Amino acid sequence: MTQHAVARLDQLDPNRPLRVQAGSEELILIRQGDLVHAYQANCPHAGAPLEEGVICSGLLVCPWHKAAFAVDEGAVCEPPALADLRRYRAWVKGDEVWVDDQPLAKAEPPRHSDARCFVVVGAGAAGSAAVATLLRHGFAGRLVWLDQEHQPAYDRTALSKFVIAGQMPPDEVPALLEADDLRKGHLIRQHGKVRTLNSEKRQIILADGQHIDYDACLLATGGKAQRPALPGADLPGVFTLRSREDAALLLDAAEPGQPVVIVGDGFIGLEAAAALRKYGLQVHLVTRHEVPLAKQLGERIGRSIRELHERKGVVFHGPTEVERFEGQAKVEAVLLANGERLQAPLVLLGTGVKPATAYVQGVALADDKSLPVNAEMRAAPGLWAAGDIATFPLADRPVRIEHWRLAQQHGVIAAANMLGEQRRYEDVPFFWTYQHGRTYEVLGHARDWNRIEFVGQPEQGDFVALQCVDEQVEAVIAKGYSDAMAQLSQRMKRPLRLDEALKLIG
Repeated sequence: MTQHAVARLDQLDPNRPLRVQAGSEELILIRQGDLVHAYQANCPHAGAPLEEGVICSGLLVCPWHKAAFAVDEGAVCEPPALADLRRYRAWVKGDEVWVDDQPLAKAEPPRHSDARCFVVVGAGAAGSAAVATLLRHGFAGRLVWLDQEHQPAYDRTALSKFVIAGQMPPDEVPALLEADDLRKGHLIRQHGKVRTLNSEKRQIILADGQHIDYDACLLATGGKAQRPALPGADLPGVFTLRSREDAALLLDAAEPGQPVVIVGDGFIGLEAAAALRKYGLQVHLVTRHEVPLAKQLGERIGRSIRELHERKGVVFHGPTEVERFEGQAKVEAVLLANGERLQAPLVLLGTGVKPATAYVQGVALADDKSLPVNAEMRAAPGLWAAGDIATFPLADRPVRIEHWRLAQQHGVIAAANMLGEQRRYEDVPFFWTYQHGRTYEVLGHARDWNRIEFVGQPEQGDFVALQCVDEQVEAVIAKGYSDAMAQLSQRMKRPLRLDEALKLIG
């Protein structure tokens, strides 16, 4: 271990980390009064440069995906990061900041004898976040992690953004947890499908007949991609995109230069349109709406996104719907309700997902087959649910939100409550979408907004749009404005007026 003088104290801004080099290690320095903290320079989630993050309310907020870490010790406080920052010893000598170039040893939580069995069903965003939380909190009982996929716990957001664009091989999609994390505690990773879960008996029966009795269980099985009940929907060549295997099959079938029909103009459909266009396909997008995403983002932003896609060569068809898929041995064409017939050997369905809950017994499901939970993510005694399958109270109104980071927030809260805490969902929903090289971010969840205020112009470059009910900010949409969005990710945990938000954006 070597000591390095890396900066002068007066170089450090209390509101912004400073990136420095210590031997072969790249670090960030954070000043807290007369104290200096040193941490790894890049976010453990996706490698974002943390010196571009913002310090607010005692947290360092990642500039890309809004993971948050405690400034004083580097502990992860909000996903999508699931690991603490590596810490390095730092001290001030005279007016110079010195650091060691080797990280401090991690303090492991005590693991007391525990006879309980916890089960986490599902290894997507929510399940992975829950397992990480249970292990980080020192759960020492038997922890069974069930999933249908042979290689679970990976970053599913990369599939529609990068994998089907040919920019990332399917088997290189980042894992959500490090191998070292998975060796903690008494973790049993098991491949299998749940046939039934009886919440009253607290028992799971797998498809192979195996029984698992549990003390506490988290259901995080996500959604199943929907295929419309239309003629030809099951023809070979008609794909959905939900897993790494789906992405690999789609890429195997795709040939640059050939046409592909994408059905649906939601976020997955639009991301896939951008990605497959990048891969070199002729992309035809069948849409029910004249302006995509108008309900979620507003007409002006939706129109600018459509115009971006059209400039990149995506052809929109609609408003209309698919009448049937045609073909003999495989799909050959898509017939639309407006009479158009689109010839294509490849179709991708972006027609939404339905909660994967058919196996649940003893709990009343909502009309959409989701599991109603309280603010602590509990569905029944000993049973919690998180992510796409959970309808939960947000601002005292039940809602189901299919966002990846929100599923992680659910998983963290549910795991803490399985351990006896009483944490409630009091976070800010956040998601991002990546289309034709542009990233759009959304904070909050506006259901009834009646006005939208712009800073900047979505047609021309970076902008912020504030969706409001009268003078109350409900959601914020942005391209760029990274600092403001990081600060808003914390500030929106409390009611926020439009005039205050505009001052913060500057």
